[in-house]
Amino acid sequence: MFEKILVANRGEIAVRVIRACKELNIKTVAVYSEADANSMHAQMADEAICIGKAPSNESYLKIERIISAAEIADVDAIHPGYGFLSENAHFSDVCESCNIRFIGPNSRAMNALEDKAISRDLAKKAGVPTPPGSDGLVPDEQVALTTAKRIGYPVMIKAIAGGGGRGMRVAHNDISLIKGYHTARAEAEKAFGNSGVYIEKYIESPHHIEFQILGDSRGNIIHLGERDCSVQRRNQKIVEETPSPLIENKFKNLRKTMGRAAVKIAETANYTNAGTVEFIVDEKGNFYFLEVNKRIQVEHPITEEVTGIDLVKQQIMIAMGEPLKLSQSDIVIKGHAIECRINAEDPFGDFRPSPGRIEMYYAPGGRGVRVDSHAYAGYTIPPHYDSMIGKLVTMGKDRREAMNLMSRALGEYMITGIKTTIPFQQAILQDPNFRRGVYSTNFVEQLLTGARRELIEDKA
Repeated sequence: MFEKILVANRGEIAVRVIRACKELNIKTVAVYSEADANSMHAQMADEAICIGKAPSNESYLKIERIISAAEIADVDAIHPGYGFLSENAHFSDVCESCNIRFIGPNSRAMNALEDKAISRDLAKKAGVPTPPGSDGLVPDEQVALTTAKRIGYPVMIKAIAGGGGRGMRVAHNDISLIKGYHTARAEAEKAFGNSGVYIEKYIESPHHIEFQILGDSRGNIIHLGERDCSVQRRNQKIVEETPSPLIENKFKNLRKTMGRAAVKIAETANYTNAGTVEFIVDEKGNFYFLEVNKRIQVEHPITEEVTGIDLVKQQIMIAMGEPLKLSQSDIVIKGHAIECRINAEDPFGDFRPSPGRIEMYYAPGGRGVRVDSHAYAGYTIPPHYDSMIGKLVTMGKDRREAMNLMSRALGEYMITGIKTTIPFQQAILQDPNFRRGVYSTNFVEQLLTGARRELIEDKA
């Protein structure tokens, strides 16, 4: 067993990892920026080390500072969480060269899935369908125009690196393509330090469905079912659930087919540790590979709730060299779980971030309610990082019960001093189409138009 783990992250995921370590009797080291001196993760860990100024490129993205902290604290392993350096193959290599175990996929698997364009090629080799698109990177406007003409509008311009909806633009004609191409590149460069983009056919009103995978160092790979992440704003998820209503209500055979496809992609990449294989599904039940997220996912708690498997503990055990003690036949989905990402944003002001001091904080509770958060009364949310305050998860015997629990829990969640997405998520939970499980990735866009928006704002 590892004796001490450094958590190279912040916020709720750092708290989540520290909790798992405490339950395994593993000591923890937190790293924090100057802006996070009073953060929950720095207070919860056994040790805490400041690694730089507030901007992430001067702290949480500084590999040499994180490694120095790890060596000073004499840790056995580093857990990168999600975001920041979690999918950085070089960071994984540096950890291993310093005799520090990286809790995530090894650099070989990361390089095999280095970016979204390379991942598409690997999916094709694995026999998994992909949307029509460019042959790798799109280096200039002319190639972008030629590609769009070949596959037909609308198209999606996508950053090859990172995630979270950054560096993505939809184009319906040549003019919007050229504008979107340059905007996506600039956004990707700022967010990920990599301006590379590719182009693929934009499938209108798709469902965003992903499969959780686990793989050990002995080549054993399983999936733990799907999550439906179609409720998004600006390509960033705000509500997720499992099982997927689309699969449950219309295409039950897809669960086995897509699950096998996810495992096949992971096997082709010789993948280890936790990861997520993302797909889009159209209204006819056709599915296409999107990408592999080579880390623990923000929405992993809902999979934990329906399977009873602690994914962070699994990550740690796999990193220690332990074989999976689970086979595919052991994975049984029980009940239904929903997650709302509670963000410090103004949902009726184009989801603008709302950093600032939390005056009052009261988290909901009761049977079937889970809150993963780093927030507390008096905590100041810094403007330098992602706006997520925490994750509210409800678990019921079926989807109706999980939705009713979520509606009740959202009503109990009290956060004052800043704006949050809670009023908007309450509206989502009451929407007739969401209640029926009839929604796609344009659901939020439709909800924020015309009379429906006015009604939601009045209730809020």
